[in-house]
Amino acid sequence: MSYKEDLDELLETVVKEGASDLHLSEGRHPTIRISGTLLPLVKKKVLTHEDIVGILKVMLGDDKEKKFVEKKEYDFSYRYNDSARFRGNAFIQQGYYSIALRLIPKQILTFEELGLPKSLEIFTQKKQGFFLVVGPVGQGKSTTLASMIEMINQQRAEHIVTIEDPIEYVYEQKKSIIDQREVGTDTDSFENALLSVLRQDVNVILLGEMRGHETMAAAVTAAETGHLVFSTLHTNNAAQTIDRIIDTFPPEQQDQIRVQLAASLTGIFSQRLIPRISGGMVPAYELLVANNAVANLIREKRTHEINTVIETGLQEGMVDMNRSLADLVRRGEISIENAYQHSLNPQILERMI
Repeated sequence: MSYKEDLDELLETVVKEGASDLHLSEGRHPTIRISGTLLPLVKKKVLTHEDIVGILKVMLGDDKEKKFVEKKEYDFSYRYNDSARFRGNAFIQQGYYSIALRLIPKQILTFEELGLPKSLEIFTQKKQGFFLVVGPVGQGKSTTLASMIEMINQQRAEHIVTIEDPIEYVYEQKKSIIDQREVGTDTDSFENALLSVLRQDVNVILLGEMRGHETMAAAVTAAETGHLVFSTLHTNNAAQTIDRIIDTFPPEQQDQIRVQLAASLTGIFSQRLIPRISGGMVPAYELLVANNAVANLIREKRTHEINTVIETGLQEGMVDMNRSLADLVRRGEISIENAYQHSLNPQILERMI
């Protein structure tokens, strides 16, 4: 059997079993992740160095495989037939080759299908501003943003440009024009693509990830100058996200970015995927709606008070993470143990359940 056939068989297993990830490493059985749990495919053979190199050559081609060997890690995307795409990272650990693949479903699901709040729709209807989806790695941030972009695509005639590393969801153009640029293939860097996008008659920008203060500054400036900008950060909640952005800048620039962020931020959505009692995963989330009070707190260096604004902002559409977790427990969706594990303030959660 060829390495292409081996890989196809493994990817087909991921799709059929409803897995989210596939791990391939020298000296181990291929392993999939289903509903958060890693399951080794013990009926498959233990992979050798030659197996991993052969699979990498199938996914990357010879030139990119050589780049991986030089850099010792490499991000990429791979299309499996017409049914799915995978986001991949090849890396070396203790001298051994490994590959981690994340399934990117072909179909972009709606808010309702993903279990997301309908209030997110408000942020897709804005003409300008800066909206962030945050959370740890593997918590569905890209999927949420794809759903938001697809809603715009279905409802409005806009020019949407995505800048990603690598491209994940591939959009079918409907009412909007959608141009997708991959860092390393279509552009040299996020910074270059962001500077260029302002000359491309664009309405909506999706920035796959904000890396460094140059990218953050360009994204905030784009939001200030009449564009709707979506992006992600690996932070835990809204207050931490604002602090992370500001702290990324040199001290002499922090006051300026604070003012810009206060003026351009429209909202921050923080999410976690939690094992559902009946199987699968369900999101718990926090939603900050950036109103005048929030803008003042950002300008006045009082971001530590933002949690209180969220907790008391239910009428304005804000959602507190503990309230979201408590609702899931009451509806029988998740266990109390999982709710506590994902709460940033278990003492308050205990009073809600």
